[in-house]
Amino acid sequence: MSSSTPGKSGRTAKTGEPGTTGKNVKAAKAATTAKAATTATTAKAAAPRKAPKAESHLAMVRRARRINRELAEVYPYAHPELDFRNPFELLVATVLSAQTTDLRVNQTTPALFAAYPTPEDMAAAVPEEMEEIIRPTGFFRAKTKSLMGLSAALRDEFGGEVPGRLEDLVKLPGVGRKTANVVLGNAFGVPGITVDTHFGRLVRRWKWTDEEDPVKVEAVVAGIFPKSEWTMLSHRVVFHGRRICHARKPACGACPIAPLCPSYGEGETDPEKARKLLKYEMGGYPGQRLSPPADYPGKPAPALGAE
Repeated sequence: MSSSTPGKSGRTAKTGEPGTTGKNVKAAKAATTAKAATTATTAKAAAPRKAPKAESHLAMVRRARRINRELAEVYPYAHPELDFRNPFELLVATVLSAQTTDLRVNQTTPALFAAYPTPEDMAAAVPEEMEEIIRPTGFFRAKTKSLMGLSAALRDEFGGEVPGRLEDLVKLPGVGRKTANVVLGNAFGVPGITVDTHFGRLVRRWKWTDEEDPVKVEAVVAGIFPKSEWTMLSHRVVFHGRRICHARKPACGACPIAPLCPSYGEGETDPEKARKLLKYEMGGYPGQRLSPPADYPGKPAPALGAE
């Protein structure tokens, strides 16, 4: 005789336990199914994901060169963003650009070159007077020392002329490889790769290299591109870093090379929000040069005190 007692809803088919109904059985089955599904989902989430297929060196080189070609179309007017009229002015402006913006340098150098137009003039400057002129660029005492030192070296060792060789330039006070490559590439037409903070940041985002040291970055990138591309590549990458691929919040949603970027998504991906992050001519604002090239599509920068 069964131990279960028939109720209004009848007996269970298997357990024969009192008070258990057909509705209870369905609920129990549903709970068991849900638990199994949850367990399966958890197990699936915990399972290791397959790593993305590694990009071969050849594929990376092809992608890097395509990025350069596309940047050339986006920035056909790419240029040095320091105002200069001769190699000496470019050398001085580049030294001044350390730890400040090219805009601030461009706003400062007109008065500086009016006072000291040649290496001989700058070497004979009264330090306190030069410091006052270049104060807006920051670190003005150290920069004054470097500028007077390199001017004296140009006067005494190079006949007052800026040398056109890397090995000579890097011997001048305050001049490293970055400054030397800027001068060689833009004043002498000698190809060079300028690895500043923008250039280093972007080539790492694009997975061209994971090197942090500027000299090593320069060597890696030099092996990817033909020498004839080095100077303009530098301008294009720096332009892109200043206008779109910013350090803190890249405008990914407005980036023309987004399909080629393995770091897409690090910044704002919404197109409308991304457009609001664009700088200089890309955002409809003045550039960094007071005297930009004729083909520059943006507005000239304002003079010092006119911002």
